[in-house]
Amino acid sequence: MTFCACETDRPYGPVASGRFAGHAITFDCSGAAYFPELSLLVISDLHLERGAAHARRGFFLPPYDTAQTLNALAAVVRRYQPLRIVSLGDSFHDRLGAQAMMPELRERLEELAQTGEWIWITGNHDPDGVGGLPGHESHEWNFEGLSFRHEPGGGPLPDAVEGEVCGHLHPAATLKRPGKSVRRPCFAADDKRLMLPAFSTKAGGLDLKHSAFSGLFDRKKLNVHMLGPDRVYSFPFAELNRR
Repeated sequence: MTFCACETDRPYGPVASGRFAGHAITFDCSGAAYFPELSLLVISDLHLERGAAHARRGFFLPPYDTAQTLNALAAVVRRYQPLRIVSLGDSFHDRLGAQAMMPELRERLEELAQTGEWIWITGNHDPDGVGGLPGHESHEWNFEGLSFRHEPGGGPLPDAVEGEVCGHLHPAATLKRPGKSVRRPCFAADDKRLMLPAFSTKAGGLDLKHSAFSGLFDRKKLNVHMLGPDRVYSFPFAELNRR
């Protein structure tokens, strides 16, 4: 199992590339990961209908999050034209989201879900699935030595699994500068586990130094792929303590 994060073709560009669990991988500044040899695009934590879910609870947010997220999703699907797309759970913000979408937004999502083979992983926000959208639903999906799931698993990986790809925690990294700091969503990966940032435009992130990440990564091997507005910055986790 190898991962080459800092020896990349384009470490400071719109994408960064390397290898994870024996597979070539591209980290896109949208928050999607693409495995070119597998023609496989991975996204996580879309949290569609988040604004509507909060409105049902009496907290009113601007109702544009679903349209913005679908625009970003359509763009990254168009860019890579993958044969397979995996959504790593929490595709909807709550159980009602799939059925409560505005008809025109539901139609857009159904059209997107017919662009390839879609695998919808269930998450803690959408344990009942995605309301009959095209594709397959599963708690976990294994493919070419990779295990795709919503929450990171505990303990060692099964013998047949070379790497785990997950979401759930919305990883983010903070770079400190004299007089200011910058906090951005990021990919986090060592040689066994890859965690994606939330693809949702409004989901926020949890700092990689938070205790929730304790024990999930070998920090000596952990690499960060930080999303800038128009590029990806790749560096070892240890540099977060030096910058």
